[in-house]
Amino acid sequence: MSDRIASAGELGYKLRLGAIWLAASGLLPARWFQTPPPPESERAARTGRLHIEIVSHCWRYAHLMAYQLASLVNHPPEDVSVTMTVFHAPEDAGTVRLLEYFGAMDVPNVTWNWQARDRTRLFRRAIGRNEAALASRADWVWFTDCDLIFHAGCLDGLGESLQGRREALVFPDHEFCSPVYEPGDPVLEAGREPHPVEIDTRSFVRQERTRATGPLQITHGDVARACGYCKGIAVYQQPTDRWAKAQEDRAFRWLLDTGGVPIDVPSVYRIRHQAKGRYRKRGLNTRLRTRIRQAQLRVREGDQEGGGTDS
Repeated sequence: MSDRIASAGELGYKLRLGAIWLAASGLLPARWFQTPPPPESERAARTGRLHIEIVSHCWRYAHLMAYQLASLVNHPPEDVSVTMTVFHAPEDAGTVRLLEYFGAMDVPNVTWNWQARDRTRLFRRAIGRNEAALASRADWVWFTDCDLIFHAGCLDGLGESLQGRREALVFPDHEFCSPVYEPGDPVLEAGREPHPVEIDTRSFVRQERTRATGPLQITHGDVARACGYCKGIAVYQQPTDRWAKAQEDRAFRWLLDTGGVPIDVPSVYRIRHQAKGRYRKRGLNTRLRTRIRQAQLRVREGDQEGGGTDS
């Protein structure tokens, strides 16, 4: 009996996810699920020294998070104030050790903000993003992933591009992506021990972006405080016992009624890697998805041939 109840609950959960996925494709009005963001005329057009909050999640990816946090140490912002918020789980010892290491550093214009959560809440990324959005005091909130790097001039350039803007959602119009690193690659291994690691930008290739995808969603602070992050969609605020695929990124754009406005943000780098350590192993199915992803990345790289780096 208990197995049948559990199976029915899993089916209901998947049906709710599927229904939201279809709704977010435009089949239903977003206003049915959440109050629209405040009108642009009611949003502050901040100028001068801006406060930017970066919101990231980490579960068993400390070797990637090391590069993200190190980029703030190696290239601290000068013209903006940054709050670096990281959601993590206490049982992830590698990430805890990493945050303790960087948290002890005094970095100009950077405030560390570590947020420990039960892993069932961590595994649903929208939960932490929603909490951060509602509580943020920043002018702009950058929702990102732990494999993104803010290299020299990135955040100061962002601050310059955000002067006086009121859009609900903006995004970098390009980023620089690494090769797809295999497990054991020296780049990945270098982040295993906490220290200010650095990338070789010459190995990264420019990729153009056309919408505000999950790691590139930069939201106006007034919109974040009013709308949260998919706060009106119950299934995206529901804890889970495994890392949930980030389908809420698409719903977030739907709720804000925009794919985002492209802006110039220099020196955004992203480390790509083959192994997805956040997810449970699923045998042949997992290996097949990995091969498909590798093929897709090779096609994209072919389309972008001729790009370079900004270094």
